[in-house]
Amino acid sequence: MPKRNLSFLLLLIVAFAGTCQQAFAGSATLEKDTAREATLITRFKFKQYYGGVVVISAVINDVPDTLQFILDTGSAGISLDTSTCVRLGIKLTPTDRIVKGLGAAKPVSFAMNRSLKLPGLTVDSLDFHVNDYELISQVYGIQVDGIIGYSLLSRYIVSVDYDTEEIIIYSKGKFNYPRGGQLLKPSLTQIPLITAPLRNNRKTVNNRYYFDTGAGMCLLISTQFAKDSSLFGNHRKSRKIIQTEAQGLGGKMQMSLTTIQEFRVGSFSFRNVPTYIFDDLTNVTAYPFLGGMIGNDLLRRFNITLNYAKKEIYLLPNSHFKDMFDYSYTGLIIYLIDGRVEVTDIIKGSPAEKAGIRKGDIIMAVNNNLGSNLQLFRELLKNIGSKATLLISRDNDLLIKKMPIKSIL
Repeated sequence: MPKRNLSFLLLLIVAFAGTCQQAFAGSATLEKDTAREATLITRFKFKQYYGGVVVISAVINDVPDTLQFILDTGSAGISLDTSTCVRLGIKLTPTDRIVKGLGAAKPVSFAMNRSLKLPGLTVDSLDFHVNDYELISQVYGIQVDGIIGYSLLSRYIVSVDYDTEEIIIYSKGKFNYPRGGQLLKPSLTQIPLITAPLRNNRKTVNNRYYFDTGAGMCLLISTQFAKDSSLFGNHRKSRKIIQTEAQGLGGKMQMSLTTIQEFRVGSFSFRNVPTYIFDDLTNVTAYPFLGGMIGNDLLRRFNITLNYAKKEIYLLPNSHFKDMFDYSYTGLIIYLIDGRVEVTDIIKGSPAEKAGIRKGDIIMAVNNNLGSNLQLFRELLKNIGSKATLLISRDNDLLIKKMPIKSIL
């Protein structure tokens, strides 16, 4: 499945209540912390997956298993996968707190007062909310054991260097940003919100967006925002709008996919940005307060420094800044299930359907590359204008299918 058909990890929002006394104490601590010089605590490698999503290895308490976490500015806390908790025998505490994502909102249990051990840093007193990430694991082709968000990011200054694939963590304090970038001042409680102009068909609209490194896409907007802003107007037919599928907390859902003529982050402009349009049934974006979210397929083009204590995000264009966006489209929806790359859906009228590929087929090879490497298969299915050769297993028969790779432009 090409990048444009793979669905992305959508933000998770958890509301946490606090007392005025706790807020006052936190403010006093913040003043003390920010008066000092920031100092380097640790730096360590991460891995990138679909859409530039960052995956970090860490350990919980004294459990020997190394776990994999997605670094997600779109998460208002920190979380663990349900099956991971069962496997490790982690005790859970039921609560009435709500986690909200596209398509669903539900109360969650917590793994209370746990430690997260990163290379060179142990973070204590963390309460992990617990969600089922089986679908997300199938999407990325790895075991996703949890998500790291605000609960950790708020304690430090965190830099994400996509050139060296390193996380660099500093203590809170006075910090000198490198030259050549831009300082953003987001609205920030638990999830950063930035204001950005979007232009389409000669119409420019300003709105706020979640700054979401945990979303493996470029841009997502709600149907209501697109409609009320008349972003497509009478020119809707001038740009392709295709149907695809996405996954979030509530499971799978249908979305539309198109391109937006121009989107600007700070003073940096991007043209023909791949954009998902969705029906915001659970009001995740709180429209009209927000228009949607900016994901990591766009944000990975910067080395990012997150300074939550000062409510600052610093963007420094990196070697990926001028990378082409991925406009490939096949309509082929594939996950890694039980160690096999399985076709879970086919978009009607798509190149995949016309090539005779069916739901339930197992992809054994793409362009003579045998195996079950989901990441590799996606990369091989991005060559617009070519025909991919797929070796398919269906009902104990082996079939060869040739599928053209189209463009959403």
